[in-house]
Amino acid sequence: MIRIILVDDHPLFREGVLRSLEEAGDFEIVGQGGSAADAIRLVQDHRPDMALVDISMPGSGIVAAQKICAHAPDLKVVMLTVSESGDDIMAALKAGAHGYVLKGVGSVELAEILRGIMAGESYVSPSLAARLWVELRERPEVSGPGDLLSALTIREDEILRLVAKGMSNKHVAIDLDIQEKTVKHHMTSILNKLKVRNRTEAALLLRDAAPRT
Repeated sequence: MIRIILVDDHPLFREGVLRSLEEAGDFEIVGQGGSAADAIRLVQDHRPDMALVDISMPGSGIVAAQKICAHAPDLKVVMLTVSESGDDIMAALKAGAHGYVLKGVGSVELAEILRGIMAGESYVSPSLAARLWVELRERPEVSGPGDLLSALTIREDEILRLVAKGMSNKHVAIDLDIQEKTVKHHMTSILNKLKVRNRTEAALLLRDAAPRT
């Protein structure tokens, strides 16, 4: 039996999926929920083999996938959604999802897809895979971490490297013998140049970049 948690904020949809999979004979729904928080709790409580997760639910299915994959890397996460957005597909795959399935799929096909994923396969609905390939080819080339970091001034580079070591603005200011408000000003510039939302993402980008000379 493949033990599954089903997380979607539409109870009637969950009931339909539950019946379809249980009728297939080799699936057992061990828990249900309607939010990202529910998904994380159900994984901790039931330790399932697979999580079927909607993207558009309270707390975000993408966030749920990220946290589940980080704490239970052997668990198979499958997005079951109506979204055909290329950005959503990429976000789901980057979060660690093993499958991206549209809700219009038939019950027999869904069961086959899930069996394949449990056997080690990955899955994206064929029509979406073709569309995503076209979108990726048409998108302008995105600057890599090294290109973004090269836009920093020498002082900004120094500050980012100290921040990446876990230092607060106050301690960075002490280390560089400058005022704390000056560090804050530089951090704002750093975040804008690197196109990231916070200091953690900036530090990760620095870590992922090739060594600079």
